[in-house]
Amino acid sequence: MTENALDTAGRQAAATAAGDSAATASADPPTVGGGAGSSTVAGLPAGVGGRPPRPTLGRRALAFADALWRPALVLAAVFVAWWFVAAREYVPNYLVPTPGQVWSTLTGQWSELGRHTLVTLYETVLGFVLAAVLGLATAVAIAYSRTLDKALYPIVLFAQVIPKIAIAPLLVVWFGLGLTPKIILAVLIAFFPVVISGVAGLRSTDPELLDLSATMGAGPWRTFRKIRFPNALPHLMAGLKVAVTLAVVGAVVGEFVGASEGLGYVLLLANGNLDSALLFADLILMSAIGIVLFVLVEIAEALLIPWHASRRAGVPLTTS
Repeated sequence: MTENALDTAGRQAAATAAGDSAATASADPPTVGGGAGSSTVAGLPAGVGGRPPRPTLGRRALAFADALWRPALVLAAVFVAWWFVAAREYVPNYLVPTPGQVWSTLTGQWSELGRHTLVTLYETVLGFVLAAVLGLATAVAIAYSRTLDKALYPIVLFAQVIPKIAIAPLLVVWFGLGLTPKIILAVLIAFFPVVISGVAGLRSTDPELLDLSATMGAGPWRTFRKIRFPNALPHLMAGLKVAVTLAVVGAVVGEFVGASEGLGYVLLLANGNLDSALLFADLILMSAIGIVLFVLVEIAEALLIPWHASRRAGVPLTTS
C-alpha cells in the first residue's frame, strides 16, 4: 500500500466521520456559467481541483474581526459595569478596586509581576507538554491492548477523582519547595482529558478501513501513522485545549502550597494583605496565560487538521 494511498484513506476517514452531512448536502451541486465543462459550485468560487481558493489577507482580517467583536462587546459591558460599581463605591474599594487602581498596580509592579508570571508560565508549559506526551502514550496503550485497557483505565479514572489540592502538600514533602511539585501537579490535572480524548479518537477509526489497510499490506505502525492518528487528531486536539487550561490551574494550585514565587504565591500575598488591586491584577495575568496557550493550541489544530470539517470556513454543515 503506497504512502499516498494511506494518507488519502486516513484523511477521508476522519473527514467523513465529522462531515457526512456536509458531503450529503453538497452532493451533485448545481453549476454556474452554463457552459460545457463548467464545474464551479453555486455559491462557491472556483479553485484549483474544484476547491475554493485560499482566502486573501483582507478576508482573513475581516473573519478575525467578525469573530472578535462579540466577545469584545461582552468584555466592554463587563468593564463598564465594573468601573461603575467601583467608582460609585457600591462595594468598598478594598473588596472591588477600580480599573484604574488595577492598571496602576500592573504598571507600577510590572517587573515583579512579570517575573512571577514567567515562573507560572514555565510550570504550566512544561506540565502541559509532559501531560500531552504521557497522555497520548497511555491512550495508545489503552486503545491497542485490551489487557492494558482493563488494567490502566480504572487507575486513570481513580487518579482523576482524587482532589489534587489534597495531594499537593504530599508532593511538597516528597519533592521539596522547588518547581518539581508544581509541574507534577500540572501534569496530574492536565493528564486525564488527553487520555480520554486520545482513546476516543483512536477507537473512532472505521474498522472497514483498518481491514482494508491490513489487506493491502500495511503494518501496525504504518496504519497508526497514516490512518489511526490522523483520524484521532480532531478528538485529541479538543482534549489538548481542555488540558492546557487545566495545566494553568495545576501550576497555580501547586504554588498555593509551599512556594516563594509564581502567580499563586502572589495571590496568597495579596489575599493576606487585603490588596484587592494586586489580587485582580494577578487574576488577569493568570487568565492571560490560559488564553494565550489556548490560542496557540487552536493555531496548532488549524495547521494539523485543515482538512477537517470543523476547520473549513464557509462549508455548510446543515441543509437549512
